[in-house]
Amino acid sequence: MKEDQVVMEEPGLQDEEESLFQDIDLLQKHGINVADIKKLKSVGICTIKGIQMTTRRALCNVKGLSEAKVDKIKEAANKLIEPGFLTAFEYSEKRKMVFHITTGSQEFDKLLGGGIESMAITEAFGEFRTGKTQLSHTLCVTAQLPGASGYSGGKVIFIDTENTFRPDRLRDIADRFNVDHDAVLDNVLYARAYTSEHQMELLDYVAAKFHEEAGIFKLLIIDSIMALFRVDFSGRGELAERQQKLAQMLSRLQKISEEYNVAVFVTNQMTADPGATMTFQADPKKPIGGHILAHASTTRISLRKGRGELRIAKIYDSPEMPENEATFAITAGGIGDAKE
Repeated sequence: MKEDQVVMEEPGLQDEEESLFQDIDLLQKHGINVADIKKLKSVGICTIKGIQMTTRRALCNVKGLSEAKVDKIKEAANKLIEPGFLTAFEYSEKRKMVFHITTGSQEFDKLLGGGIESMAITEAFGEFRTGKTQLSHTLCVTAQLPGASGYSGGKVIFIDTENTFRPDRLRDIADRFNVDHDAVLDNVLYARAYTSEHQMELLDYVAAKFHEEAGIFKLLIIDSIMALFRVDFSGRGELAERQQKLAQMLSRLQKISEEYNVAVFVTNQMTADPGATMTFQADPKKPIGGHILAHASTTRISLRKGRGELRIAKIYDSPEMPENEATFAITAGGIGDAKE
């Protein structure tokens, strides 16, 4: 009996790694033909888990997949992963794969419990000049550096919606960490999104890239998540549609972060809340995106300006970190600790 258990445990450990990236090509063994697998890949579904994360209705909308085929694909996928329950202990073992990317400021990292977390969406919002883009640029560099608790460093994808990405800024930050300029810039994949639809399409490419170089990419940055939605949908009449599209995009981001174990960092803008003056709130401004964005982000950080180059970050919403504040500085080398 005991020997059996030992034998059982060994493959179990390798399974952990594999079940994260079970290639969709495995479906061939279960009678799904290559052409259909290609169709799935064309819409950015590259892993078995990706099939589990997609509804039948969405799969039926893929060109050339009939309902019967979709059922067959779902069935085959469920054979490959048991859609079962884990005990909290097993899940805590699985959570050990989660890594944190440093922000460049120790205070800020402490606030976030180690940095920007993988398998989660971290949202930073604030007015203009509160350091959102500086934080994005700093993360582009720190994500490539080996860090605490065995984090190996990796590549970054940066989706820019406001044309605020500056490669020269990365060079300055690279100087601070004494790393080679060209190497740093080589490891950042950059895309400029022009419409909210384009932004969504880029995510298909992102998923394919993460799959192609499994485990190499560690961070996806979108600066800023809402800017294009604000432009493409105007007025109350289009609000419902905007929120639906936004919800689909955020759900896609959440799935990508869990499927490939990457950190997702998004920045967001603020809006003046005209009703707030009536209720005497201390701060009449709030992040845009409404409840949909509020629920989708795992951790939300509010940024505000302090004296001079100082900025104050506050945990606005987080499943595990208490509501605290941290002060950091914006320096030539990116985000750093505030000098007393």
